[in-house]
Amino acid sequence: LTRGALRNYISPEVDIPIILRVSGGTSIIGKELLHEGTVVSIEDAIRLNVSAVAFSIMVGADFERDTILGMTQYIDEAERYGIPVLAVTAVGKDMKRDARYMALASRMAAELGAHFVKTYYVEEFEKVVESCPVPIVIAGGKKIAEEDALKMAYNALQAGAIGVDMGRNIFQSTDPVAMIKAVRAIVHENATPKEAYEVFKKEKRGGK
Repeated sequence: LTRGALRNYISPEVDIPIILRVSGGTSIIGKELLHEGTVVSIEDAIRLNVSAVAFSIMVGADFERDTILGMTQYIDEAERYGIPVLAVTAVGKDMKRDARYMALASRMAAELGAHFVKTYYVEEFEKVVESCPVPIVIAGGKKIAEEDALKMAYNALQAGAIGVDMGRNIFQSTDPVAMIKAVRAIVHENATPKEAYEVFKKEKRGGK
């Protein structure tokens, strides 16, 4: 979550672990989308009582060095307070998403001190997991059919990922609550894609 989303949409009484997005500074309408930097201090992250923070790195992009240095500096600060850092291996629109690239980006993030890594699910994903010495969660990526998203989550876990971090495949679903429950069934209850899709259909408004 971003700082503003956490403040405005999440009740202080919610007692679940939250990861705070601490890098940013660009938008999709600007010329430098991949030139992110620190946008939330470690002190504010502590004040917001988050369980971890997320920082994007752009391996292979024009601003690769800036984002990597930004992440490592944030890791130094977070280590002082025992706060884990999630490295988000973002990819530019012109960059190919394949196992070789994702493995490199994930391994670099881990070697630079990230405690866990978020990356995209790709073919031969097991190679990405094998190359990275810290836990990996997958990004949801672009919106796809619910059944396909559940298959992707299942396949990622079978290849060694520890979880999923979906955005559009949750909030753009025909029923976000039902989709969350279906994904949870895969991650926490070892459900198959077929079983999880049945959960989705059962929980969906109207049961259809």
